[in-house]
Amino acid sequence: MRCPFCGHIDTQVKDSRPAEDHVSIRRRRFCPACGGRFTTYERVQLRDLVVVKTSGRREDFDRSKLERSIRIAMQKRPIEPERIDQLISGIVRRLESLGDTDIASHIIGEIVMETLARIDTVAYVRFASVYKNFQAADDFDRFVAELRPKPRDDE
Repeated sequence: MRCPFCGHIDTQVKDSRPAEDHVSIRRRRFCPACGGRFTTYERVQLRDLVVVKTSGRREDFDRSKLERSIRIAMQKRPIEPERIDQLISGIVRRLESLGDTDIASHIIGEIVMETLARIDTVAYVRFASVYKNFQAADDFDRFVAELRPKPRDDE
């Protein structure tokens, strides 16, 4: 691992332990060249995923991009950070288990929306507003109306 301070390529691991999310390893490292100390996190990656955008453009899957969008949707919601980490790890595992390395962006969006709908409806609506590119208040009205239970005919 390259030292982020001096660029030396041979750093030493001083301590390893499971991270709080229990899906990654936290490693404390030391650089013998400059004496710098830093922490790295290591997680299992089953395969390299590629996101295929609707325009046809392809880019490497970026877990941090997924995490950022989910955390924005869940901002100020009563969900513990550990639960959010588990949710993100579950989504990534699900994407990796699809069997294909090329994943259409709309599939990722649908999986995230499905997961958020089960956890928190406000976060679900927030994510959907960006994902579905809401332009006006009417877009929100229509979407939220679909979430409301339909009145039963026998009442």
